[in-house]
Amino acid sequence: MIYRILVAGLLIAAALTTAGCATHGHKEDVGMLIGGVMGGVLGSQVGSGRGRGLATMAGAAIGGAVGASVGRTMDDVDRMKMGATLETTRTGVASEWQNPDTGYYYRMEPTRTYETAEGPCREYTMDAQIGGRTEQIYGTACRQPDGSWQIIN
Repeated sequence: MIYRILVAGLLIAAALTTAGCATHGHKEDVGMLIGGVMGGVLGSQVGSGRGRGLATMAGAAIGGAVGASVGRTMDDVDRMKMGATLETTRTGVASEWQNPDTGYYYRMEPTRTYETAEGPCREYTMDAQIGGRTEQIYGTACRQPDGSWQIIN
Protein backbone atom coordinates (compact mmCIF):
# COMPACT_ATOMS: atom_id res chain seq x y z
CA MET A 1 0.00 0.00 0.00
CA ILE A 2 2.85 2.42 0.81
CA TYR A 3 4.34 1.68 -2.62
CA ARG A 4 1.07 2.65 -4.32
CA ILE A 5 0.91 5.89 -2.35
CA LEU A 6 4.50 6.70 -3.31
CA VAL A 7 3.79 5.98 -6.98
CA ALA A 8 0.67 8.12 -6.71
CA GLY A 9 2.63 11.02 -5.32
CA LEU A 10 5.21 10.78 -8.08
CA LEU A 11 2.51 10.70 -10.77
CA ILE A 12 0.84 13.77 -9.33
CA ALA A 13 4.18 15.56 -9.15
CA ALA A 14 4.83 14.73 -12.80
CA ALA A 15 1.43 16.11 -13.72
CA LEU A 16 2.15 19.29 -11.80
CA THR A 17 5.42 19.82 -13.60
CA THR A 18 3.94 19.27 -17.00
CA ALA A 19 1.03 21.55 -16.24
CA GLY A 20 3.22 24.34 -14.97
CA CYS A 21 5.59 24.30 -17.93
CA ALA A 22 3.21 24.16 -20.84
CA THR A 23 4.47 26.27 -23.70
CA HIS A 24 1.35 26.28 -25.85
CA GLY A 25 -2.24 27.05 -24.93
CA HIS A 26 -3.55 28.38 -21.65
CA LYS A 27 -1.52 27.23 -18.66
CA GLU A 28 -4.58 26.47 -16.57
CA ASP A 29 -6.33 24.46 -19.31
CA VAL A 30 -3.23 22.45 -20.17
CA GLY A 31 -2.57 21.84 -16.48
CA MET A 32 -6.12 20.66 -15.96
CA LEU A 33 -5.96 18.28 -18.92
CA ILE A 34 -2.61 16.78 -17.98
CA GLY A 35 -3.46 16.65 -14.29
CA GLY A 36 -6.74 14.92 -15.09
CA VAL A 37 -5.02 12.27 -17.20
CA MET A 38 -2.32 11.66 -14.61
CA GLY A 39 -4.89 11.62 -11.81
CA GLY A 40 -6.93 9.04 -13.72
CA VAL A 41 -3.85 6.88 -14.16
CA LEU A 42 -3.08 7.25 -10.48
CA GLY A 43 -6.64 6.36 -9.49
CA SER A 44 -6.58 3.23 -11.62
CA GLN A 45 -3.35 2.12 -9.87
CA VAL A 46 -4.68 2.75 -6.36
CA GLY A 47 -8.18 1.35 -6.84
CA SER A 48 -8.96 -2.35 -7.10
CA GLY A 49 -11.85 -4.52 -8.25
CA ARG A 50 -15.15 -2.68 -8.61
CA GLY A 51 -13.70 0.39 -6.89
CA ARG A 52 -11.11 0.89 -9.63
CA GLY A 53 -13.51 2.79 -11.92
CA LEU A 54 -14.55 5.12 -9.10
CA ALA A 55 -10.92 5.62 -8.06
CA THR A 56 -10.01 6.44 -11.68
CA MET A 57 -12.77 9.06 -11.95
CA ALA A 58 -11.91 10.58 -8.57
CA GLY A 59 -8.23 10.65 -9.48
CA ALA A 60 -8.99 12.40 -12.77
CA ALA A 61 -11.12 15.04 -11.03
CA ILE A 62 -8.57 15.71 -8.29
CA GLY A 63 -5.65 15.66 -10.74
CA GLY A 64 -7.43 18.12 -13.00
CA ALA A 65 -8.01 20.56 -10.16
CA VAL A 66 -4.43 20.31 -8.88
CA GLY A 67 -2.95 20.56 -12.37
CA ALA A 68 -4.97 23.69 -13.12
CA SER A 69 -3.86 25.26 -9.86
CA VAL A 70 -0.15 24.68 -10.46
CA GLY A 71 -0.50 25.68 -14.11
CA ARG A 72 -1.54 29.11 -12.83
CA THR A 73 1.43 29.45 -10.45
CA MET A 74 4.29 29.30 -12.95
CA ASP A 75 4.67 32.29 -15.20
CA ASP A 76 6.93 33.26 -18.11
CA VAL A 77 9.82 34.06 -15.75
CA ASP A 78 9.72 30.55 -14.28
CA ARG A 79 9.50 28.86 -17.68
CA MET A 80 12.41 30.99 -18.91
CA LYS A 81 14.52 29.95 -15.88
CA MET A 82 13.62 26.30 -16.42
CA GLY A 83 14.62 26.51 -20.09
CA ALA A 84 17.91 28.20 -19.21
CA THR A 85 18.65 25.52 -16.61
CA LEU A 86 17.94 22.72 -19.08
CA GLU A 87 20.03 24.42 -21.77
CA THR A 88 23.11 25.49 -19.80
CA THR A 89 23.40 23.69 -16.47
CA ARG A 90 25.57 20.57 -16.15
CA THR A 91 24.04 17.31 -15.00
CA GLY A 92 24.14 17.08 -11.21
CA VAL A 93 24.34 20.85 -10.67
CA ALA A 94 21.32 22.68 -9.28
CA SER A 95 19.95 26.03 -10.39
CA GLU A 96 17.84 28.07 -7.97
CA TRP A 97 15.61 31.09 -8.40
CA GLN A 98 12.85 33.00 -6.71
CA ASN A 99 10.18 34.59 -8.85
CA PRO A 100 10.24 38.33 -8.10
CA ASP A 101 6.51 38.72 -8.75
CA THR A 102 5.12 35.68 -6.92
CA GLY A 103 7.83 35.05 -4.34
CA TYR A 104 7.75 31.33 -5.20
CA TYR A 105 11.11 29.54 -4.92
CA TYR A 106 12.38 26.84 -7.27
CA ARG A 107 15.43 24.56 -7.25
CA MET A 108 15.97 22.52 -10.41
CA GLU A 109 18.68 19.93 -11.05
CA PRO A 110 19.22 18.11 -14.36
CA THR A 111 19.91 14.47 -13.45
CA ARG A 112 20.49 12.80 -16.82
CA THR A 113 21.06 13.92 -20.41
CA TYR A 114 20.55 11.71 -23.46
CA GLU A 115 20.11 12.02 -27.23
CA THR A 116 17.06 11.02 -29.25
CA ALA A 117 16.44 11.16 -33.00
CA GLU A 118 14.70 14.52 -32.44
CA GLY A 119 17.48 16.00 -30.27
CA PRO A 120 18.65 16.16 -26.64
CA CYS A 121 16.45 15.28 -23.69
CA ARG A 122 17.10 15.82 -19.99
CA GLU A 123 15.65 14.27 -16.88
CA TYR A 124 15.42 16.56 -13.87
CA THR A 125 14.19 17.01 -10.32
CA MET A 126 12.62 20.21 -9.07
CA ASP A 127 11.67 21.44 -5.63
CA ALA A 128 8.96 24.09 -5.83
CA GLN A 129 7.99 26.09 -2.74
CA ILE A 130 4.56 27.49 -3.46
CA GLY A 131 2.25 28.91 -0.82
CA GLY A 132 4.36 27.57 2.06
CA ARG A 133 4.38 23.99 0.72
CA THR A 134 7.25 22.24 -1.02
CA GLU A 135 6.53 19.87 -3.88
CA GLN A 136 9.22 17.63 -5.34
CA ILE A 137 8.80 17.02 -9.04
CA TYR A 138 10.51 14.57 -11.40
CA GLY A 139 10.29 14.96 -15.15
CA THR A 140 11.86 14.81 -18.59
CA ALA A 141 12.09 17.61 -21.16
CA CYS A 142 13.32 17.56 -24.76
CA ARG A 143 14.67 20.42 -26.86
CA GLN A 144 12.37 21.36 -29.72
CA PRO A 145 13.54 22.46 -33.19
CA ASP A 146 12.93 26.11 -32.22
CA GLY A 147 15.31 25.76 -29.25
CA SER A 148 12.60 25.71 -26.55
CA TRP A 149 12.30 22.85 -24.05
CA GLN A 150 9.07 20.85 -23.87
CA ILE A 151 8.13 18.64 -20.92
CA ILE A 152 7.37 15.14 -22.21
CA ASN A 153 6.42 13.42 -18.96
